[in-house]
Amino acid sequence: MTLYQPFLDYAIALLQERLNLQPYPIPTGFESKQATVGKGKHQEEVLTTSYAYQSPKLRQIRAAHVQGGNSLQVLNFVIFPHLNYDLPFFGADLVTLPGGHLIALDMQPLFRDDLDYQAKYTQPILPIFQTHQQHLPWGGDFPEEAQPFFSPAFLWTRPQQTEVVETHVFAAFKDYLQAYLDFVDQAQPVTNSKYLAEIEQAQLRYLRYRAEKDPARGMFTRFYGTEWTEEYIHGFLFDLERKLTSAIK
Repeated sequence: MTLYQPFLDYAIALLQERLNLQPYPIPTGFESKQATVGKGKHQEEVLTTSYAYQSPKLRQIRAAHVQGGNSLQVLNFVIFPHLNYDLPFFGADLVTLPGGHLIALDMQPLFRDDLDYQAKYTQPILPIFQTHQQHLPWGGDFPEEAQPFFSPAFLWTRPQQTEVVETHVFAAFKDYLQAYLDFVDQAQPVTNSKYLAEIEQAQLRYLRYRAEKDPARGMFTRFYGTEWTEEYIHGFLFDLERKLTSAIK
C-alpha cells in the first residue's frame, strides 16, 4: 500500500510543469532510510524517502514520504518561500495510522492576524476551503499554541474511509497546490528592509515551532534513533536556521 504516492507524483509533475524547478541538496544519509519494526507476522518494513527541489521564488520544496504497510502511511509536503517574498508556506500533512487518517492542508500564513495579509493570501482561497469542507468536516480539537501558524482556510479533517482520502482529500490537495502556485506566479520581491526583517522573523518562528513540536519525532526516533531523527528535523525538514547560520560564518 502506497496511499500517498499519487499525491507526491501529482505534486512533482505540477511543480515541474509550472516552475523552473531545480534540485535542492538533501544531506547525505537522508535520501532514503529503512527500518524493520514489529516481530513475527506483525513485522513490517518501514521506508522513509526524501525529495527536495527549489525554484527562483521558493527556497525549499520538500517531502518526507513514509511507507510502512497498511497501518502507517505518511506524506509531509512543505514549501518554504525565499525570504524576500511574503508568500505563505504550503503545508500538507497526510497521515494514516491504525486508528484512521489525519489530514491537514493549508497555506500557512506569515502574519495570520494582519488583515491586509489575509486579504492577499487567505480570502482568495476561502471558496476552495468551503467547497472541500463539505466533504471533509473539521477534525476536532487543535492545539491552541499551533493556531497562529494556520490560516482561516486550514483544512483539518479525520476521514474514516481510505476512499475519502483517495478522492476528496486528493482533490483538495490538488486545488490547494494549484492555488498556491498561482500566488507564486503573482509574487513580487519585497524590498522594504523593515518588512524583510519581519518576514525572516516570521519564517524562523514557524520553523522553530514546527521543529520543536514535530509530531513525527517519536515515530522517527523509534525507527531510526535519536541522532538520525534530530539531524533529519534540523538539517533537512526545517533547515532555515542552519542555512542562515552557515551564511553568516
